[in-house]
Amino acid sequence: MDLKYLHTFRTVVEEGSFSKAAERLNYTQSTITFHIGRLERELSASLFEKIGRRMVLTKAGEQLLPYVNEVLHSVERLRCFGDDLAECRGDVRIGVGETLLCYHLPAVLKEFQRRAPEARLFLRSMNCYDIRDELISGALDLGVFYKDVGGFGANLAAAPFGTYPLALVASPETKRRYPDFISPGQRLPVPFIINEPNCVFRQIFEKYLRAKSILLDHTIELWSIPTIKNLVQSDVGVSFLPRFAVREELAAGKLVEIATEIADPAITAVCGHHKNKWLSPLMRLFIELCGGTARGGSLR
Repeated sequence: MDLKYLHTFRTVVEEGSFSKAAERLNYTQSTITFHIGRLERELSASLFEKIGRRMVLTKAGEQLLPYVNEVLHSVERLRCFGDDLAECRGDVRIGVGETLLCYHLPAVLKEFQRRAPEARLFLRSMNCYDIRDELISGALDLGVFYKDVGGFGANLAAAPFGTYPLALVASPETKRRYPDFISPGQRLPVPFIINEPNCVFRQIFEKYLRAKSILLDHTIELWSIPTIKNLVQSDVGVSFLPRFAVREELAAGKLVEIATEIADPAITAVCGHHKNKWLSPLMRLFIELCGGTARGGSLR
């Protein structure tokens, strides 16, 4: 039985479709179909059925998955048998919150590649709730996200990645026009520019607005933090972001902070993994580098 078939099988499970698995593995979709077909013939069992747009495991597929994971984990251990990280080969699948990926991960990624040049990092910019869910399901090896999503209880182990203050920011002109976000019962004709609804710091600010009965004009949802900042600088609206994401703009006077009465406006990030997952040397290295960033130390 070819290990490629097992790897393809697990990737289809994780991605939910042949086309997405092909994209991730850099195969054609016909190659994915061939691999799964050969595996099904060798096992004399149908492994997937299509429900809607997703490929869902059959009962036989569900029974096979733990064995496939065990085999592939064993192969990963063999690839990292020695102690020399420079020779260690393997893949690490990591989900990262957008702001953390933009502003805190580059130094970690650079040092990781320096120490383990033969390893491959598969990074995905993701919503923090999705990161939590995919860590629990096993689709991700590691996640760097804001622990304020909660809900992972004893399923995940998490190392600190830092606690970061949040700030309501606007252009100087917008603040001149709408300086008061404290007095209750207001209706302010200014848009709120932020990520999609499951953005953790968006939820914190919207909870505050509800408690104060403050209504803003409307919400502009964008995925890109740089685009959000550009619109706020251009007097389009206000945003609520980790202060590290707007540090340069605040220092240059392009953005200014508007006071609120949010208690302890800060957010805590972690580097997490499933508590039952075997930590490869590459995963341990990444966690170690994240810990160095959290402590504010040098990565060298």
